[in-house]
Amino acid sequence: QVQLVESGGGLVQPGGSLRLSCAASGFTADSYSIGWFRQVPGKEREEISCMSSSDDSKYYADAVKGRFTIYRDNGKNTGYLQMNSLKPEDTAVYYCAVDRAGDCYIDGESLFEADVWGQGNQVTVSS
Repeated sequence: QVQLVESGGGLVQPGGSLRLSCAASGFTADSYSIGWFRQVPGKEREEISCMSSSDDSKYYADAVKGRFTIYRDNGKNTGYLQMNSLKPEDTAVYYCAVDRAGDCYIDGESLFEADVWGQGNQVTVSS
């Protein structure tokens, strides 16, 4: 069964850190671009980061640039999102996804089209 299983969410205080994991099973994800999205109730899902499989180049939305880092461990068939300096406005359900296209963005514009989604993972930033 082809799936992405997320882990690592939870409750953290402002200024704290969390690392989200996205483990692929049923397929080898190293030829896929990986993306991370988030959604709050009443708003559309927004893309916050992606990593192209063609050259490991990375895209970050302005809201997370300098605080979040996307990376992958192909040996573990897993992608990660390291989140530092978390703010209350980062509170959301976070989703990972993969796209079989080699490039996930061009000239700062996202090309990402998800082929497989993770189940979502709640991140709450609150004191």
